[in-house]
Formats: sequence, C-alpha cells, structure tokens
Amino acid sequence: MNATGRIIEFALAVREAFEEGTLIRLRLAGYEGAEPDLKSVDMRRVVVKGAEKFSAVRHYRTRDITKNHALDEAMDTLITELGGTFRVATLNAVGFDLVLERHGEKVRLRRTEVPGRDAPPIAHDRAKNRPLVDTHKPWLQALGIVAKNGSVRHDTQDKFRQINRMVEIFAPLIQELQAENPRIVDMGAGKGYLDFALYDYLSSLGRKVDIVGVELRDRLVEDGNATARASGFSGLSFVAGTILDHDAAGADAVIALHACDTATDDAIYRGIEAGAELIAVAPCCHKQVRRQMEAGQADDRLGFLLRHGTFMEKQAEMVTDGLRALLLEASGYRTKVFEFVSDAHTPKNNLIVAQKGRAGPRQAAIDRIAAAKAMFGIRKHHLEGLLGL
Repeated sequence: MNATGRIIEFALAVREAFEEGTLIRLRLAGYEGAEPDLKSVDMRRVVVKGAEKFSAVRHYRTRDITKNHALDEAMDTLITELGGTFRVATLNAVGFDLVLERHGEKVRLRRTEVPGRDAPPIAHDRAKNRPLVDTHKPWLQALGIVAKNGSVRHDTQDKFRQINRMVEIFAPLIQELQAENPRIVDMGAGKGYLDFALYDYLSSLGRKVDIVGVELRDRLVEDGNATARASGFSGLSFVAGTILDHDAAGADAVIALHACDTATDDAIYRGIEAGAELIAVAPCCHKQVRRQMEAGQADDRLGFLLRHGTFMEKQAEMVTDGLRALLLEASGYRTKVFEFVSDAHTPKNNLIVAQKGRAGPRQAAIDRIAAAKAMFGIRKHHLEGLLGL
C-alpha cells in the first residue's frame, strides 16, 4: 500500500473510533510546517450545543488554541496535515493504539492491542472555568460589564472574556514577585478594568497587593477611586497624571495595556528606571518607528514588503516591539512576546513580558538593536532615547 493509502487507512480508523464512541485521544506530532512555534495537536470527541464535534487543541510554545470541527472537516484536515505537516499521529482508542509515522515518502502504520481500556466519557458543554466566577461584584456593575442582576451584558461579552484572560496571565506573574505585598503600577489605566479584576482575584486568594492606576483623565480617576471605595478595595487607588510625570519608584511591577504609540515606551522606561521586577505591556499603535521606515531608508531587499501599506503596518508593529524586547534585554530583563487574546477580539493583542534577571549579554543586545535599525532605516527608537542608549 502506498503512503496516501496508509494515511487514508489511519483516517478511516479515526473516523470509526469517533463514530463508535471509542476514541480516547488523537495526537499529531513531529510538526514541520510553516506556523511559528506550533508543537503538536490533541483532538478528542466533544458535544457542543447538542452536536458531536472534534475538539482540536493546537499547542504552541506560549499558548494553546482550541477549535471545534465537524467530523468531515476534521477528517479532510487530518489527511492533508498527515500528508505534509505532521510526521507522527497516534490514535488511542478502546482496545488498541494505532501509530502512523511518515519518513519522507514512506509511511508506516503500527497497531498495538490494549485490552481492558474503558470507553471515555464524552465531554459535554460546561461552564467555562474563569477566574472571575462571581459576577455580582459592585465594580463589575459600576464599569458596565454586568447588569443589575449580575448577568454579563450582551455587548460586553468580549470585554468580560478579555478581562478574565488578562487575569489568567497577569495573576501568576504577580504571584511570582518576591515582595510580600507587591506594589503594581498600571500606566494609562483608563477605567481600570484590569486593576479591579486583579485586585479582586488576588484578594480572593489571600494575596495582598497595592495597585495604583495612573490616568490622565480626571473624571476616570475620580470614578475609579469611588468604585474602589464602594468595593472595599483599600489597596487600589487611582492618581491623575501622565506616565512620564508619575514617579514609579518602589514599584515591583509596571504594566500598561494599549498605551498609544510611544506611551508604551514611557511605561517601559518608568519600569526600568524603578527597577521593577516585572514589566508587562500590550502595545497599541506603532507610529514613531513606522514614520522612519516610510522615509525609505530601509534595506532595498525589504522593498517587496514595505511598498505595500498593509505589510508596512505589520512590519512596523513587529519591528517596534522587537526592538522594545531587545532594549529590555539590554536593560537586564529576560523577555517574551506572545498573543494574549484572540485577534477576533482585538488586533492589538501582543503582550511583552519582561522579568528582571538572567538576561543575555548587554552588548549582544545592543549590537542586535543597531543591526535591526540599519536594516529597517530607523534612526532612533523612542525607548532608546529615553534610556540614553
């Protein structure tokens, strides 16, 4: 039997196990495709709104993405991916394991009988496991997330999901801080969605924190303080001012969500200046670097990309944030950049997380910054100027 025949034979075994309810798990591994950081895929049978689906969890280096597929769609995708992007697939079913291995043009199937294995319970729809389980909190109503009866408003469903996701990411980072009562400064806090959610969640775990939201608009500062008092959040407060005007001395963590353009750099700078153990920012707008790239001084070999507006925009975002990560590394922070919410909710969905210590050699980071600037025709990154580099 040729390679295609064996792949189809494997897919038919998967289909049969799915239809008979004997499928325990399907795993795809040995990825060699074009998706950055994709490691493996796990698939199982679930029921979604009364319909049987394949739930596929794609495991990336820094995140997991789950999508549900109809059986026929899943089988078509499986055959395609086994033909080119995954080298190994393992089907665990009641009574047997079936392993497919592809080496170049050769495909091998290996079946192992496994007696005594029980059929798996089918996973039904269930409530989502979210950090914010009690929706009857005064701050949720004050911020317009929930109605008076505690139900999440229809027009704020996405916002509520985003808040929960941010808590899932930020809470563990804050719990790792060495300070017994860490001081967190949120630069450009806005209405303070994250501040209220973090304070509430960490308090529920018995963790004391001191959170200060810095916001330029006086009315939002007044409203935030009033809501904090009404909620009994004595360790949460808001102050008026710009990011650069605020002295972050003593901050254990500095965060900024969607501070526009160079305001993100201002927040990073204040965090570095304060010696904060944690700096985490979700950038928004990347005009400062983009203007320099549009001036036409980039390497000619990049012309096929930068001549298109949509590519220019995306490249400017990546270059800006890539340089931010390098500048943080040059300042003694180890960094990672990842997508923290789906781009279905917001296109500004990258998060830069920097933790102090164990960074690479400073000069190596500075050399890489210089090389990147030369390649893209950048004279000076705003954060670079703030740091005096």
